[in-house]
Amino acid sequence: MTLNNLNDLFLHELKDVLDAEHQLVEALPKMADAAADPELALAFQEHLRHTERQVTRLESVFAALGEDPEPDTCEGMQGLIEEGTELMETDAEPSVRDAALIAAAQRVEHYEIAAYGTLRVWAATLGLNEAVELLEETLEEEKAADQKLTMIAEGNVNIEAETEASEAEDVEEVGTAASKPRPARTGSTSRRTTAGRPRTRTRATKPARGSRRKTRAR
Repeated sequence: MTLNNLNDLFLHELKDVLDAEHQLVEALPKMADAAADPELALAFQEHLRHTERQVTRLESVFAALGEDPEPDTCEGMQGLIEEGTELMETDAEPSVRDAALIAAAQRVEHYEIAAYGTLRVWAATLGLNEAVELLEETLEEEKAADQKLTMIAEGNVNIEAETEASEAEDVEEVGTAASKPRPARTGSTSRRTTAGRPRTRTRATKPARGSRRKTRAR
């Protein structure tokens, strides 16, 4: 691959982000199915529709350039989707998995925000006004999707994930306490023993008065 000027670089990055969007079209339905929170599942479904429109916009940018929309493999998006897939397959409480899905989805959004922001600036530099408008529209959609995910996380999912973690810790503590053996109870005695036999105390008795007589020497 040879990049001789900004136009070559712009075209190369367009192909990269086109492939990224194609990968997302396949990944988002799986993320929606894995989400336990209804609002989160709906957000993934809605973003799928946005992503399909974004693919159409990118194809319009290619047409404006007189180029065929041929995607180049986006390894960055591949890595992000692989991480999200691992989280979906992890054994976790539903709300904890939802929190992980949001984190994975927001990494994707931030990746796309950076990509579309850069492409828009390059298009403006190259004087591609139609491309600027199309890329700007997609960029704003990505920002809105990221904000919506933050709202879902802070409004519901993160709190439920923390609650489930606290409940799991309480159950574990109760189970640990129940498994500990109780110490044997021993009876108390009022007398101390020595060599297995009770030890009694004796008091010295004083002689009664008058029992002693004084004798006088004669």
